Amino acid sequence: METIILCGGLGTRLREETEFRPKPMVNIGTRPILWHIMKIYAHYGYTDFVLPLGYKGEIIRDYFVNYQWMNNDVTVELGHPERLCIHGCHDEADWRITMADTGQQTLKGGRIKRMEKYITGDTFMLTYGDGLANIDIRALLDFHHSHGKIATVTGVNPAQRFGELKLDGDTVLSFLEKPTFAGRDLISGGFFVFSRKVFDYLTPEASCDLEFGPLERLAQERQLTAYRHEGYWECMDTLRDTEHLNKLWTAGKAPWKIW
Repeated sequence: METIILCGGLGTRLREETEFRPKPMVNIGTRPILWHIMKIYAHYGYTDFVLPLGYKGEIIRDYFVNYQWMNNDVTVELGHPERLCIHGCHDEADWRITMADTGQQTLKGGRIKRMEKYITGDTFMLTYGDGLANIDIRALLDFHHSHGKIATVTGVNPAQRFGELKLDGDTVLSFLEKPTFAGRDLISGGFFVFSRKVFDYLTPEASCDLEFGPLERLAQERQLTAYRHEGYWECMDTLRDTEHLNKLWTAGKAPWKIW
């Protein structure tokens, strides 16, 4: 089963870092947050990743193309590039990573639709390239399959900043990406599961979003369920968030490190 991780946005609220690199490549410790997200999925055996690239996508491409010799001991013979020898094996040896440029200005829905050709099964997972959680991926998938809907979103609660979910039991009745009022319950934490039927709600146009339009329509049709994650979740949205996540990692207290 493939996992799409959205990697193409501009990350304007983290301009101190994203002026030089795409947001998913901002480091926590010595590794980009994208690596940390992938390690969460890999812990449960899901190592087939699809990365829609956009802003400064060449940095992500270069990171993984050169991963082998940047993360192992190597021997080179100058003048004989064919004699490059990689010693040992890193823990990410079984990862399969598909990367494709989906445009600088393309919104999330358009990026996902443009990656449809790389999704091979009836179900796939998707998350944002800036959110971390100690989520049980297998429990999330079991929940999705047990409800038989097109889409599942992970609902989390620190109630702040992002998409409010109005629920009837486990069914999402409405999806509001930028609520302006207090008293919210769950918010969207990413970590989606989709039937490939979701592609019928998307177009490859750059203007096709995910939250505004497709998720709202799925909620109206009662085809969107919410998996309640009661544990840790945090989004790296600002420089303050980045500093906080780095402090947790350096102190050995990172709740998302489940591997």
